[in-house]
Amino acid sequence: MRHFLPAAAHSRRDFLYAAGAAAALSLIGVPAHGALARPLACRLASYGKFQDAAWAHLPSIGVKHLFLSVPAPDQLEPTMARLAAHSLTPLVVRGDADLSSAACLDALTVQLAACKTMGVHYMFLSPKHASAPKDTAIAYLRQAGDIAKEHGVTISLETHPDLGTNGDVHVETMTALDHPNVRVNFDTGNITYYNRDRNAVDELKKAVDYVATVEVKEHNGALESWTFPPLGKGIVDFRGVFAVLDAHGYAGPVTLEFEGTKGVELNEAQTKAAIEESVRYLRSVGTFV
Repeated sequence: MRHFLPAAAHSRRDFLYAAGAAAALSLIGVPAHGALARPLACRLASYGKFQDAAWAHLPSIGVKHLFLSVPAPDQLEPTMARLAAHSLTPLVVRGDADLSSAACLDALTVQLAACKTMGVHYMFLSPKHASAPKDTAIAYLRQAGDIAKEHGVTISLETHPDLGTNGDVHVETMTALDHPNVRVNFDTGNITYYNRDRNAVDELKKAVDYVATVEVKEHNGALESWTFPPLGKGIVDFRGVFAVLDAHGYAGPVTLEFEGTKGVELNEAQTKAAIEESVRYLRSVGTFV
């Protein structure tokens, strides 16, 4: 159902009516002005050594979805029970594969089956292929795409070298793969971590046609500097990022990742505060469910 506000507020009464209607829609989770409401998840690993605290903390700050590593087969049932107990929905899971040999397909088959069992439609992957050329990795990924399709899953490749270093490389990989079930996980913070003279907005514009999941992460902008502060405290233009996504009609998963600063140890309270700050900032620039 679409909700409409008055086109103009010609009097003080009309203005107050419009403002009140917008506030009411916001309170019940309906975006005003046609904004896209995207599902927001937090990456469990963002809590570092305090991951056990995340399960209760995220619902307490209004985050209803989780991004977690794919459970081993014997951990599927307890993981799903824990998710249900905390009213959390798994939105994206992190897979793992070494694309150097055909054995990766067996491993990915098990992981994709777990996705299906959990009702998850997106599997994040940062594939490695140290002992095989890129062409071999792409060939295995294409086969993995066929397996993913059978399970109703899309594999999203992380913004990492050498298959997704930046927008150009993402497009190059997607063109070579040519598979609808292998797409891009666009990581906003990794653009400036891995590249000089590039920014998240321009690189997203290049690859947006292939984006299946978006990972929002802040960065200080220095090459290979492990400085990933709370959102809004670095150089990433998140308003620009969401403007590109809005223009493209992207309504898929948005996952929050907080990695902190190398050498700076946070306690549990500080970790929770950083994630809360990031969630507040996100809600100031977009609409999420």
